[in-house]
Amino acid sequence: MTEPQKNIILITGANKGIGFATARAFAQAGHTVLLGARDTCRGTAAAATLAADGLDVRFVRLDVTDADTITAAVELIETSCGRLDLLINNAGISRDRPHAPVGLPTDRLRETYETNVFGVVSVINTMLPLLRNSASGRIANVSSSLGSIASLSNPDAPIWQYANLLAYNSSKTALNAITLIYAQSLRSEGIAVNAIDPGYVATDLNGNAGHMSADDAGESVARELTKLDASVTGAFLTLNGETHLW
Repeated sequence: MTEPQKNIILITGANKGIGFATARAFAQAGHTVLLGARDTCRGTAAAATLAADGLDVRFVRLDVTDADTITAAVELIETSCGRLDLLINNAGISRDRPHAPVGLPTDRLRETYETNVFGVVSVINTMLPLLRNSASGRIANVSSSLGSIASLSNPDAPIWQYANLLAYNSSKTALNAITLIYAQSLRSEGIAVNAIDPGYVATDLNGNAGHMSADDAGESVARELTKLDASVTGAFLTLNGETHLW
């Protein structure tokens, strides 16, 4: 996304962690940020915190596993903004620990996919009319190198010690495939679709065990998406301007 004008940006799962930091960074750059969160109290508080600093941040209730909230969010955005320039599918969960793959309850696998995979598809499909209203609609899916088949099949890869996370890793692999499929199907409409890996970030998802702070990761995500050429689609981006192998 390279447009200098004020953009309308929706970020799912943005009441804390990487999503919150990304929202703040985009708002500080002068954009209108729609802070999506499933919990009304937490989402309202998060948006109010940023708005108190004079930033144009607005809470939008959005549970990616609840079709009614997605539809309501579209109606709200249509009425208040009329378009969506950038959709960042940030909401994600991990339910693997403490289970090994052979002992992972199926309901935990299903729960992970409901948010990390099916939720992304539901949000994209429902938000498409708003993205089509933009002069240059963009979609960014927050993925992970743990979803890279190239890494999961390489014992020498840096992520190898985490390669046994069945639900999370496979859900991100599915998300990467979804990214490529949407990039291809929306290319003719000028809507770019990419995946971005924030790296190993200290968040609630991993018990704050990551090497990078959520603040730094969110700022980097915003920076990379801002400088990304509008013609780039179907890429798996890193935070240093390079790309991952799928």
